Amino acid sequence: MKKAIVVVILCCVSSVIWCGSRVYKSVIFDIECEGHMKRAADANTVEMAVKEMETVVAYQESRGMTQGYTSVLYRTPDEDVGFWYQNMKASLSELKSVAPEATLLEKSNVLMKLRETLIDEGKRTQVTVPSGISIYPRNTAYAFFGIISLLILIIGLIIVRVKFDDWDRGW
Repeated sequence: MKKAIVVVILCCVSSVIWCGSRVYKSVIFDIECEGHMKRAADANTVEMAVKEMETVVAYQESRGMTQGYTSVLYRTPDEDVGFWYQNMKASLSELKSVAPEATLLEKSNVLMKLRETLIDEGKRTQVTVPSGISIYPRNTAYAFFGIISLLILIIGLIIVRVKFDDWDRGW
């Protein structure tokens, strides 16, 4: 009986590591990139938005988030990292092209356009990023490790079930 419990615990370890790693990567991405995108979208001045967008583009370039897809099996437009990067870069260029003597209306229009680019309005407001971007470019490795962890967990649960059945029969 004790051996079965030890087996289940060991089988759960890989799933816990996988889940913990995903959560950690998501939090780090939110702090280092997504949070700055949200701040750029909320900026009241062009200068504040430029500063935040420079941080976003620098993050993308330093992590190699300039091309490719986050998908593992098939490619969809919402997972296109290259499009996302080019969009962020174009937004930064547009912000930098605003002349200091531009009217308040012109500056406001650029900031509204930036907000529309960075934020998706739906059931809830969220920053526009490709799904799975927090683990990019290791999406395939994470998918593989996730599947293996799930299989190990299922095998462990089957072993425990068999052991409990044997225990109930008095074996």
